[in-house]
Amino acid sequence: MTSTRVSDLATAFDGDPSALAEMYRRMRLIRQFEDRASRLYRNNEIPGFLHLSIGQEASAVGACRPLDDRDVITSTHRGHGHCIAKGLDVEGMFAELMGKETGTCRGRGGSMHIADPRKGIFGANGIVAAGLPIAVGAGTAAQLRAQGGVVLAFFGDGAVAQGMFHEAANLASVWRLPVIFFCENNKYAEFSPIATQTRASLEDRAPGYAMDYHHVDGNDVAAVASLVDGLVRELREGGGPVLVEADTYRWHGHYEGDPEKYREPEELAEWKERDPLVRLAARLRELGTDVAPIDSEVDARIEAAVEAARAAAEPSPDTLHHYVGVPREPVPEPAEATGEIFRTMDAIRGALEYELSHDESVFLAGIDVGAGGNVFGLTRGLAEKYPGRVRDTPISESAIIGAGVGAAMAGLRPVVELMYFDFVGVCLDQLMNQAAKLRFMTGGAVSLPMVVRTQFGAGKSSGSQHSQSLEALLAHIPGLTVVMPSTPADTYGLLRAAIRDPNPVVFVENRLMYGRKGPQPPPTHLVPLGRAAIRRPGTDVTLVSYSKLVHDCVDVAEELAAEGISVEVIDLRTIAPLDTATVLQSLAKTGRLVVAHQAVGDFGVGAELAAVAAREGFWTLDAPVIRVGAAGTPAPYAPSLERVWLPSKERIAAAVRESARA
Repeated sequence: MTSTRVSDLATAFDGDPSALAEMYRRMRLIRQFEDRASRLYRNNEIPGFLHLSIGQEASAVGACRPLDDRDVITSTHRGHGHCIAKGLDVEGMFAELMGKETGTCRGRGGSMHIADPRKGIFGANGIVAAGLPIAVGAGTAAQLRAQGGVVLAFFGDGAVAQGMFHEAANLASVWRLPVIFFCENNKYAEFSPIATQTRASLEDRAPGYAMDYHHVDGNDVAAVASLVDGLVRELREGGGPVLVEADTYRWHGHYEGDPEKYREPEELAEWKERDPLVRLAARLRELGTDVAPIDSEVDARIEAAVEAARAAAEPSPDTLHHYVGVPREPVPEPAEATGEIFRTMDAIRGALEYELSHDESVFLAGIDVGAGGNVFGLTRGLAEKYPGRVRDTPISESAIIGAGVGAAMAGLRPVVELMYFDFVGVCLDQLMNQAAKLRFMTGGAVSLPMVVRTQFGAGKSSGSQHSQSLEALLAHIPGLTVVMPSTPADTYGLLRAAIRDPNPVVFVENRLMYGRKGPQPPPTHLVPLGRAAIRRPGTDVTLVSYSKLVHDCVDVAEELAAEGISVEVIDLRTIAPLDTATVLQSLAKTGRLVVAHQAVGDFGVGAELAAVAAREGFWTLDAPVIRVGAAGTPAPYAPSLERVWLPSKERIAAAVRESARA
């Protein structure tokens, strides 16, 4: 591994003053944009938070100069300069900051989330370091396409303390991805000097990731551009990730309105003497180029952009629900499967292999999914059959899910595996704040066709951290689809539908059903997302469930038929979006509703259906809605306690009897 410290590479551009002039123009555009944004904010024309990058223009422009349309950048909450440096239009940016419909993201993103994935700008990000796993995903897409694409991931010095930084850097190194991790060290992590945040320098850390390290004066745009130009050429030819640290300084506070009590005025004055625009203007004058016309041109452009943004309309209230997800094309309910008997585990493998063989944009990634064939053997043999498209990862859940997000934004269809449903807490940001929100926050400029496969299954003493049914947690997040199948045929058809869907889908399997058998459907079998199935018709009580518990509910219905109670069993199949129409239609017939699930009863799917029944089915209710769920404790280990904790057939039957007799 090499470590270099670049002091001045400006001579690389001395023979091309037009290149220096163009860099000056872009830097001036950033400076004036940020200055005007500051004034607009003070005048209450910009709502929300505003983080400006005045003083850091050279690092943004120099780093982005070698990039082209193949390339992607990820940014930070201080990302205006990065976006402008990559070519984003300032008129749309001003409109976005003002919350206008003509904004870059149609007023849905604002300053911290400004993006245009169509231009390779995968977005500013309000979560520190969250763009780095996404960059890994974009780098994976570039590597699989093999067209020379490069990803440049901006981050600040404060992000180095985040686990996502480590996970992303490590995974990029393991996969040898074409990613430049570009740290703009502006000396402060929010209010804290970097010396108080970490004891190891980036230069010290780089060998731990087997990465080359390069240090550059971030206020010398020519030095930055020359360095990154060479690195981009290396990465286009197959080089692996590198780490760049650019020393720079932000002139304004962490946010507009920051009282800035954490630094001395003398420090700011010293850095202002190293103003990157002044330095470049002096260089250009030495080369015979007058920057005054550039200044005038930029000022006029900024003024026109502000006026156009001011004149633009705000988003209409009736568009509130736009861009939460991509509308799904209708899929008819397929005929019942009648083929040879196969297992749920065969259904999962078959669906994955079908999509891998029919769509080159599909790839799989996760812990031990490649050489190990998955902890349950579900992907065995696929890595050999589809080299490069079935990838083992380190135990790095945030990087795994983030890689799925970035790859989906880049146009692939990743299927990433979260080994246990319980581990969703480790990577929740990449699901909750990235995958679920990015289409909305970009005003529909991107879709996220990704699947997160995971599994759960209480009943075998797996304990509190490997038994949880957490679907309600994810179903509460707008933008996520949550699927929980109960039969082998549905598992096959729903998994294929999830992979083909343009929205992020969390596909939750029950590991205790991997060996469950049922008739095999034809290879083209697709099951519509968001639609429930009636597993057993009835007239007295509607019993709703999903996943493994559906089979217990069917058994209960058969048992109670002998007592004269006719139970209609509904299998939700998809938790979000919830098929309330099928439930309400059944409720209108039976007048009674019982909901059973393995998840803890409080605040769950049963609670949601009870609310729907009370609001939309009130006049058809003949009895109170009853919920049957796990007890309100963590999952116990001892079998004697777990049996009491889980909803049993006896508890479900008792609830149905209570409803029928009410």
